[in-house]
Amino acid sequence: MNKNVTVQVCMGTGGMAAGGAEVLAIFEALMKEKNIPAEFKKECSMHKVGCRGLCAKDVLVDVIVDGARTTYQYIKPDMVQRIIDEHITEGSPVAEWQVTDEYHKFHEKQVKVVLSDCGNIDPEDIDSYIEAEGYKAIRKVFTSMTPEEVIEVMKNSGLRGRGGAGFPTGVKWEACRKAPGDQKYIICNADEGDPGAFMDRAVIEGNPHAVIEGMVVGAYAIGASKGYVYIRAEYPLAVERLTMAIKAARERGFLGENLFDTGFTFDIKIKLGAGAFVCGEETALIASIEGQRGMPRAKPPFPVHSGLWGKPTVINNVETLANIPYIIKRGPEWFSSYGTEKSKGTKVFALTGKVKNTGLIEVPMGITLNEIIYDIGGGIENNKKLKAVQTGGPSGGCITADMLDINVDYESLAKVGSIVGSGGMIVLDEDDCMVNVAKYFLNFTRDESCGKCVPCRIGTKRLLEILDRITKGLGKEGDIELLEKLSSDIKSASLCGLGQTAPNPVLSTIKYFREEYEAHIRDKKCPAKACRDLLTYSILKDVCVGCGACMRACPAAAITGEKKKPHAINDELCIKCGSCFDVCKFKAVNRE
Repeated sequence: MNKNVTVQVCMGTGGMAAGGAEVLAIFEALMKEKNIPAEFKKECSMHKVGCRGLCAKDVLVDVIVDGARTTYQYIKPDMVQRIIDEHITEGSPVAEWQVTDEYHKFHEKQVKVVLSDCGNIDPEDIDSYIEAEGYKAIRKVFTSMTPEEVIEVMKNSGLRGRGGAGFPTGVKWEACRKAPGDQKYIICNADEGDPGAFMDRAVIEGNPHAVIEGMVVGAYAIGASKGYVYIRAEYPLAVERLTMAIKAARERGFLGENLFDTGFTFDIKIKLGAGAFVCGEETALIASIEGQRGMPRAKPPFPVHSGLWGKPTVINNVETLANIPYIIKRGPEWFSSYGTEKSKGTKVFALTGKVKNTGLIEVPMGITLNEIIYDIGGGIENNKKLKAVQTGGPSGGCITADMLDINVDYESLAKVGSIVGSGGMIVLDEDDCMVNVAKYFLNFTRDESCGKCVPCRIGTKRLLEILDRITKGLGKEGDIELLEKLSSDIKSASLCGLGQTAPNPVLSTIKYFREEYEAHIRDKKCPAKACRDLLTYSILKDVCVGCGACMRACPAAAITGEKKKPHAINDELCIKCGSCFDVCKFKAVNRE
């Protein structure tokens, strides 16, 4: 057989969790057992690749025969044999296991820059990245551009920091280059900690070399000889692949001394974080690298003037840095052709929650929420009604279903009380209680506060206490106004971004879902039927057939009744777990 065959297995965190490693191992074992590589006169190879985006369909496997790509979904180890026999050997792809139109629609409106090589290259093989024009950008920079020209390219591209603040990258680099100092640093902030966010993690797992190359370009532009990647230790796969990539880049001369015979020296170290969300704030991150407690300090001075060990320092997040090689190679005009007037380029989002197609997406700035949720995400699970979309994580806010035509960019989201943030996007449906959503995020920010300043340390705790009371039916008149007043004080008086944005979920849910707060406080009811303490259960006697399923499921022995006769719930014994409601096939259990 005279074929070129390549098998690519998704081995991002999602793919591995679904069994990607086992699938790849079976492919390798069976291909060897059948002596397929020897039978083919051309190339036959198997690769692990990073996140393919549509995590809901893992394990995703690509089989490429003479350039013709077939993508399979939900692949398990026991399915590999048939793919090898029918597709690779006989040339007939297995039709029923291939991805459906839903997979293609998921990618239709996406524009991939940062993710363009994720899922296509082997993140553990530097040659795979080089074959995809990797490290071409730094070769261009070192051989034909001055640092000032690199900075100008960044400014013209319109690239803004993708870590949440959205500060212009070129302006930040220019300020650091002009800052006096014999030693300068560049830091990659990979301390991604928002609930439901996995953008930076997936990029490092799928294409660590793009981040390294972006750091080298940035170091050259600002005049830094040392760089750090600050990444949380809870990302073991990302840390492993980044470590391998840095080692390989050093061996190939892309890191180290006298790069491209220019006399320029730059190297990177990895600093593991302990999972403190506050260390995503740049001054707290710097303190952690220096060996101090991860606590923010007042600004100014800003890190570009006095950062790591008091030296001028640029801090960019993973996605920002991963954009840079592509901008250098293709030009600032190409990048700025995507997006809006003030929000250029694309943005990576982790699309999660009550949406059918959960996963990692990259879209042009300015796309509407409606397109993301319904065209890319496939709509709401179980055909439920969309209630809201939470963007920006604990620092963001909720956007209601009647605002789906809003453009997703920095300015548009800010106008409605939310933010782009680092890229978390959680879809909520009619079963989600908005008071409970605010409580969830406040619980997170309360736990993650470093405790340095009183407004954040005490204020978030008091907000959480009030929300907790409300969800337990103990709310009282004036609580909503108290939440608003306290939130305003926390925002204006907190030291860093964590405290300044912590009240956002509270304020946005009050703004758009005030009636839910009022129902909890005045009627002692949760409209979404999600707050356990506000629920009551009863059995409809004219519907109950006495099957006994609810009685068997009840862990508190609160249900009594004879077989084939209506049952009853003892309110004093009922713990409101909902087991009876879940098991009743006849909808005889009433929950309100």
